[in-house]
Amino acid sequence: MRISDHRVFINAVEGNYDGGIAEGIKALLDKAYPGGLKDVIRPGDKVVIKPNVVKAGRERKPDEWEQVVTNGSVVRAVCDEVIKALEGKGEIIIAEAPQTDTPFSEAMERCGIKSAVDYYQKNADVKVALLDLRKEEWLSKDGIVIKRTALPGDPEGYEAVDLKGESAFAETDDEKAPLYGADYDIEKTAEHHSGGHHEYLLSATCLNCDVLINIPKLKTHKKTGLTCAMKNLVGINGDKNWLPHYRLGDPASGGDQFEKSGFKSSSEKSLGLLWKKTMYRMPAFVNECFRPLKAFMRLFYGDTKDTVRSGNWYGNDTCWRMVWDLNKAFFTATKARRYLTVVDGVVAGEGDGPLDPDRKECGWLALSEDPQALDAALAGFMGFDRRALRFLGRPLQEGSGEPEVVFVSEEARERVNMTPPFEPHFGWKGHIELPKNSKKVL
Repeated sequence: MRISDHRVFINAVEGNYDGGIAEGIKALLDKAYPGGLKDVIRPGDKVVIKPNVVKAGRERKPDEWEQVVTNGSVVRAVCDEVIKALEGKGEIIIAEAPQTDTPFSEAMERCGIKSAVDYYQKNADVKVALLDLRKEEWLSKDGIVIKRTALPGDPEGYEAVDLKGESAFAETDDEKAPLYGADYDIEKTAEHHSGGHHEYLLSATCLNCDVLINIPKLKTHKKTGLTCAMKNLVGINGDKNWLPHYRLGDPASGGDQFEKSGFKSSSEKSLGLLWKKTMYRMPAFVNECFRPLKAFMRLFYGDTKDTVRSGNWYGNDTCWRMVWDLNKAFFTATKARRYLTVVDGVVAGEGDGPLDPDRKECGWLALSEDPQALDAALAGFMGFDRRALRFLGRPLQEGSGEPEVVFVSEEARERVNMTPPFEPHFGWKGHIELPKNSKKVL
């Protein structure tokens, strides 16, 4: 499948979900596809919809969630149009892999996606299903995993995609600092990213569908600067330990885990590595005993809320490569004939994203067939210099990433220009912002 259209369509609604979402999505689709969704969706298709439901709520304020996850009203509006295009033949699968310590049903209920699926299962003339792509769910307390539960995962299985020399990591194969994934098992991360191999374990349901519709939430991100279309494909991966997030250590030792060298960073690296190796091999219930120790270490080394660690800064040279690789792997291996992104930027997230962002009411809806062009355009609208976001620095394929922005109306253009710049994550401040007098609209 090739990325065929680099146009980015922008619409705007009121900065909340009380009304107008269905009309806003329809107007967006009508602008992009004057002949109707039949250009993308055909009767009999299997359509996978991939929202961003990373958690059930904001990390430190769990009652807040609208700026963290894709809102069910946006998913519902897209599904309504897809169902019309299917003309009673085909199926829709809403598939996601939340953060491993997040209960799937709770997250889907909270954002309104589960209630939409329940409605469709009773009333739609095509099959609509909800699918958890994860193979494991954790129970965590204070950041400590105390229980692991195996899950069925993707019923169609997973496919290992090896980018080899085409990987963005290929040029770093000689670097010695170990890569860290998403769990305590760094050996597994190294196993899939060494010896000239760079592998990703992708959902077969997502690879084998006829159409994949990506519906991300627009937010800032502590490891990549922002998260939107490209970063949302992290959720189609079956094992997050195949996803490098940073290299252990500080820049002086070849790592990007920490921003600065010194006793604290070097000792935290050593203790943290020992801790993680030990905990991974312990029975999960034993790990609960480590909770007081972690609380003490947080007091000594600083809280992640205001301390740069775990690659949460502009110098992270790892996570962007993983994001670029995932998109390259998907577009290389997918059997899907068609791809589309619809962005939920109605209530976006700024600051400590992606898990604990502040609410930013933008009222933006966006659409494109090119995820890189879409992210590039939205970066500018957020007040960020896309040249400072590394995952946008190399094209996925020839011509990819150069956006041509099309507004549904002048009101949409005005709303984008009137929205104040986003506040970046503190580890990125001063490094990605556009000059104050720059025009946001390309």
